[in-house]
Amino acid sequence: MKRLGILNSHISKVLTDLGHTDFIVIADAGLPIPEGVTKIDLAIKPGFPSFNDVVHAVAEDMVIEKVVIASEIERENPEQAGILKEKFAELPIEQVSHEEFKQLTKQAKAVIRTGEIKPYANCILQSGVFF
Repeated sequence: MKRLGILNSHISKVLTDLGHTDFIVIADAGLPIPEGVTKIDLAIKPGFPSFNDVVHAVAEDMVIEKVVIASEIERENPEQAGILKEKFAELPIEQVSHEEFKQLTKQAKAVIRTGEIKPYANCILQSGVFF
């Protein structure tokens, strides 16, 4: 059994398989998952697990070079926007329209679905390298 890092075997495998510039999506309970993209469904009940808990756990175990969020988060969920900006303060954060965000999810290696039920609580984490 692993001692540290992500214990979920599906998430651990996806993170291990990522190459430079590949990306994953961490999503709220309502984001549509594109056909053909691996869905790792963690949602148990509304709000659990939270988007923030999953983002923090994944970020501890992943080399991230860029974050992408929907620009609508600023207006519709400013608290979450602030949390993401604080968490990833040292990384570029790109904002795109929610429609463009959904198009980008078609290229993701996986979408991790949380139980989050607040609007626009979604992000794309682009893989970097540790060397």
